[in-house]
Amino acid sequence: MSHLMILPSHDPAHIRLVRVPADYAGLEAFRHITGLIATVESGDPSCTWEDIAERLESQGYEIVEFLLGPSLD
Repeated sequence: MSHLMILPSHDPAHIRLVRVPADYAGLEAFRHITGLIATVESGDPSCTWEDIAERLESQGYEIVEFLLGPSLD
């Protein structure tokens, strides 16, 4: 079974979905991905999503395309 993680954003256009590598579970995956994103952002404050996605993919995460449905509230 694969695990998915939503990377939220205040802007719905910037919400991302990633498939978590099988060797990470729950809080461990959360901490790992948070650290990876922080590393990219601290190394280059003007980084883009593509920079972050490249780093995540190099660590076994898979970027998943998705369709965001309508708001339920």
